[in-house]
Amino acid sequence: MYVGTLSFDLLLGDVRSLKEKRSVVRPIVSELHRKFAVSVAEVGDQDLYRRATIGLAVVSGDVGHLTDVMDRCERLVAARPEVELLSVRRRLHGDDD
Repeated sequence: MYVGTLSFDLLLGDVRSLKEKRSVVRPIVSELHRKFAVSVAEVGDQDLYRRATIGLAVVSGDVGHLTDVMDRCERLVAARPEVELLSVRRRLHGDDD
């Protein structure tokens, strides 16, 4: 069994309130969950208007499949025009850990 995690550090565009921030972050979280069946949530910077940290976890029996899903999730977030992807932290955990 393999577990992969991604942490996205995002800079949001023209956002002036936490309500506007939710209207940007929530669709990204929902789309990742719907398209890729991953566990995903906003996990940091909840009190900042223009910053967001989204965390994602994937479990798979095959490291190739795990890497493919994580790559597609990263491409989806990077392609969103309303956010700038500042950094991505990727971790893989296997049975040997």
